[in-house]
Amino acid sequence: MAILAKKEQEYKVKAINELKTTFESAQDFIFADYRGLTVDQITNLRRQLQTKNAVFKVVKNNFARIAFERLSAPDVSAYLLGPTAVTIATRDSNEVAKTLFDFTKSTPRLKIKGGLVGNAIYTSEQVEAFSKLPGKLQLVSMLMSCMNGSVRNLAGALNDVNARLVRTVKAVADKKAIG
Repeated sequence: MAILAKKEQEYKVKAINELKTTFESAQDFIFADYRGLTVDQITNLRRQLQTKNAVFKVVKNNFARIAFERLSAPDVSAYLLGPTAVTIATRDSNEVAKTLFDFTKSTPRLKIKGGLVGNAIYTSEQVEAFSKLPGKLQLVSMLMSCMNGSVRNLAGALNDVNARLVRTVKAVADKKAIG
C-alpha cells in the first residue's frame, strides 16, 4: 500500500515540472531498459542520438508518470517499470528508433520497451517496425524526385522537338549546298 506524503517536497515538484517542460518540447518518446550498460556505452549512445536531435534521459518512473499525466498523454505507465530511460525525439523519431535498434545490435543489454509516437502507444515490435520505415526527409526526397522526373521528361521531350527541327533544317541546308 502506498503512503501519501502529507507535504509536497519542493525538489520533487521542481523535478516533475522540469520533466514536464522537457516532454512538452517533443511529441515522440521511446522507452528503454538501460540496465547493464556502462557509462561509456550510455555516453556513446547519447552522442549518436544527439546527432538526430534526440535526448536519452534516465528518469525516475514516478516523476515521469506524473509528468506524462500532466501532459494529458496516453497512459505509458506500463513502460515505466524498472530502470527506465526515455529517448525524447524532437523530430524524425523513426531515425531515432533506427539509431536505438542499431545500438542494440552491438550492445544487446539495451532493451527497447516501447514508445509513444504522437498519441499512439507502440510496443517494442511496433517501434522496431517503425524504425524500418523511411524518414520524413527521405519521403520528401522521394516525392520531389517523382515530381522532378515528370518535369525533366517533359523538358527533354520539348527540347527534343527543337533539336529535331534544327537537325532537319541543317540536313536540308547541307543537301542544298552539295547539290
